[in-house]
Amino acid sequence: MTRIENVLLRWGGKVMLLAIGVWVAAILGIFAGAWRLRWPWVLYFIATVIITALVIQWTNAVRQRYIREAPLPRFLQRKLRETYPHLSTRDCELVERGLRQFFMACLRSNQQFVAMPSKAVDALWHEFILHTQAYKLWCQNALGFFLHHTPAEALGHKARHNDGLRRCWYWVCKEESIDPKAPSRLPLLFALDAKFAIAGGFSYVPDCSDIARKSDAGGSGGDSYC
Repeated sequence: MTRIENVLLRWGGKVMLLAIGVWVAAILGIFAGAWRLRWPWVLYFIATVIITALVIQWTNAVRQRYIREAPLPRFLQRKLRETYPHLSTRDCELVERGLRQFFMACLRSNQQFVAMPSKAVDALWHEFILHTQAYKLWCQNALGFFLHHTPAEALGHKARHNDGLRRCWYWVCKEESIDPKAPSRLPLLFALDAKFAIAGGFSYVPDCSDIARKSDAGGSGGDSYC
């Protein structure tokens, strides 16, 4: 990142809040009769709205590029292979891509809860969060807030978690130009556990009709989720 982008990620939000705070104080002052509305205040409001919108758009673009391109700590792949020795270097790179997809979904969800759908990616994420300073810096640059770890789960009886999984599904599908409502394939993050035969992992299918047919016939949909 450039120096300007570093400053933007660190101070952009605070500057916007300050500008908006000044405008709120001005409005309260007008209603309290402390001063009269003047054209400079109107121009300030218009400028604040335009600049705020531009800064938000620019900041999001910088964060997205950071998530896609910024290097993750190199030891993470080694730690992942200690957990899953059957994974190759290429496999670990794909799991790392899955983690980037998850962070992207978190960014685009505007701090709404996003659930982790993959055991393999969850292991990588958990290892990352153990290294507090590196993880804290990554979160600050990538998201603008500290993202706490929540274990991977499949669809179940927890409404909040189910909403988080659907939110994750929507954004990772968008990331891969997949129609979330009529997917032709699984996005990477949802395909990794089955692809690498992760013990206790979650296997998803893009089309629920096959599971539904087996269930209607009195059979079982197996351990697949959709």
